[in-house]
Amino acid sequence: MKNLAFNKQQLPFAFILTLIFLAGGSLFAQGQNTPEFDRLKATFEDGQILHADFSHRYEDSFTGEVQSSEGEIWIGKEQYKIEGSGQIMVVDGDISRVYDSSKNRVIISDYIEEEDDFAPSRMLQGVDESYVVEESATGDGQTEIILVSDDPFSIFERVTILLNQSGMPVEILAIDQAENRLITRFSNGSFTTPSDQLFQIDPPEDAEQIDLRYNSQ
Repeated sequence: MKNLAFNKQQLPFAFILTLIFLAGGSLFAQGQNTPEFDRLKATFEDGQILHADFSHRYEDSFTGEVQSSEGEIWIGKEQYKIEGSGQIMVVDGDISRVYDSSKNRVIISDYIEEEDDFAPSRMLQGVDESYVVEESATGDGQTEIILVSDDPFSIFERVTILLNQSGMPVEILAIDQAENRLITRFSNGSFTTPSDQLFQIDPPEDAEQIDLRYNSQ
């Protein structure tokens, strides 16, 4: 097993993007009554930020390779921030900023959803049209939410979200079309009102700044 410093390919996308489409007001997937699912979406709609520690595991169904990462995350309706392995990453939907403490370097780049297989726009499109959502209570007072799609163009064919008794996400298991498994668990979760500086990076004054944005020149 590899314990990897996160980058754009290794971030817990199942967790991040599931929560992003939960926050989307345009979610009209079919299904039965889902009060806890609806309550979770409404929390993001109200501007609350989920803050939690996370561990993420990616299991490749073809090679058997396992990748793992862990850290701390803040996620809202349109932004997220991750800290872990000496790195800080902030994405606001338009710009990605990554600070690497080992290199004392900040990389700024355009976030282009069309070039990202896991972009929120693709997830939203698939969820709106193809996912069936079901919700049920477990024996220990938790809630299990299952999203299933038989659309071959959906990123994930099945996503299972487990909420604790307080309605806080504690685990997300996503299975993609190639049967790869993405498992994200998080602890010490809470919803908070964001501060003005939350989605900012404050690197040392001598940190190298590399701006890769198309219009940065």
